[in-house]
Amino acid sequence: MAVEASNPPPIKGLEQIDQQASAVSDHLTQWLHKQSWIAEEFEATVALLALISGLVLISALIYLILRPLLLRWMHVVIKRTRFSWDDKLFGFGVFRWSTHFFPALFIYLITPGLFKNFPTLVTFTNSAALIYMVIAAYFTIDSLLNVIHVIYRQRESAQRFIVGTFIQVVKLFTTLIALILIIAILIGKSPLMLLGGLGMFASVLMLVFKDVILGFVAGIQIASNKMLKLGNWLEMPSHGADGTVEEVGLTVVKVRNFDNTVTTLPTYTLISQPFKNWQGMTDSGGRRIKRSLLIDVNSIRLADPAMLERFRKIEHICDYLKKKESEIAVWNKTHATSSHNNRVNGRRLTNVGTFRNYIEAYLRNHPEIHQHGMTLLVRQLAPSSEGLPIEIYCFTTTTAWVEYERIQADIFDHFLAVAPEFDLRIFQQTSGTDISQAIVQLSQQK
Repeated sequence: MAVEASNPPPIKGLEQIDQQASAVSDHLTQWLHKQSWIAEEFEATVALLALISGLVLISALIYLILRPLLLRWMHVVIKRTRFSWDDKLFGFGVFRWSTHFFPALFIYLITPGLFKNFPTLVTFTNSAALIYMVIAAYFTIDSLLNVIHVIYRQRESAQRFIVGTFIQVVKLFTTLIALILIIAILIGKSPLMLLGGLGMFASVLMLVFKDVILGFVAGIQIASNKMLKLGNWLEMPSHGADGTVEEVGLTVVKVRNFDNTVTTLPTYTLISQPFKNWQGMTDSGGRRIKRSLLIDVNSIRLADPAMLERFRKIEHICDYLKKKESEIAVWNKTHATSSHNNRVNGRRLTNVGTFRNYIEAYLRNHPEIHQHGMTLLVRQLAPSSEGLPIEIYCFTTTTAWVEYERIQADIFDHFLAVAPEFDLRIFQQTSGTDISQAIVQLSQQK
């Protein structure tokens, strides 16, 4: 224990408190000495018990009566103000924890004079009071940091700069400082000497706080590079994360998936492993549709006059057909090709090409598809064993998931339904039902 704690404080005001406490101790000792019913050898013990009882009683009155009255008065004053931040200070317990200083400070100030004849007790009591004040200070600062975090998250800038990581770093340093101060008080050494001795444990600390250090560095990079912010849609298949970012902490990032499960990721994985942030899509105002229709190649053919006559009655492609037929006729005439003997000669319209242009025209006239500033493309991909892919590439006018899926489903419902009007079949793997129907048809033919 540190004996220095029993020395009188050098400040003038504190010296007066020490002198008054010492006077109380002297008066009590003199009064007990005059009492004949107390044996001389028990006077010191009775005086000590009386002083301890008085100190405990006054400290209890400060804690149980004065402190609640002060908190109630502060609550009334705060309710009358126009500000909201002081309500949060009260609600998060900043004032509640700070008022714990009063009984501990009272004990710390009055003990040296009150127990001047018992230096060991002074050292023990002052050390306990100091530890109590350090703990109260720690929780006061912790509550204040929580208030700062909550107030900052209500600002628009909180979505661009994640302050939670730095708040947790400050909390970590506050915890370390509090622990160092408590240990210094217990062993009676200066905190600076204790800090100097921690150098030998640097490697151990680096190992213990590896995730914290990596998370802190990752948090700085994430914030400075604007890689992620609260409310973003994050997709990280390697960790099963696909949802909204709810918290970016010092060591973990919490993602609420769309099935309402929560995935926690180590913060440093966001800079060491790839992830997809869908915020760019949300900010753009359009969400991409990229899906293919697989056309059965056995249904692709040249368009005959009867087929073209039927196509001309289809909305959206009437003008296209007129322009295309005129263009083909001029080309065939220029190149002296004739289709009288063979339809393969020259250029001809096909049902799949007409269908592809119908899809594009349909999308160009769709009110929920972006027409300007975003790509709208209908293209033909390389044929495969599953048919000829006709890929649709466009953007919806909304990014809301439910609306996006509805728009996409409505569009493909329509294309799948109208494909037979172009004498086209959508490819589908042969199923047991198809085989059963074929067997029945063969049996009926026999």
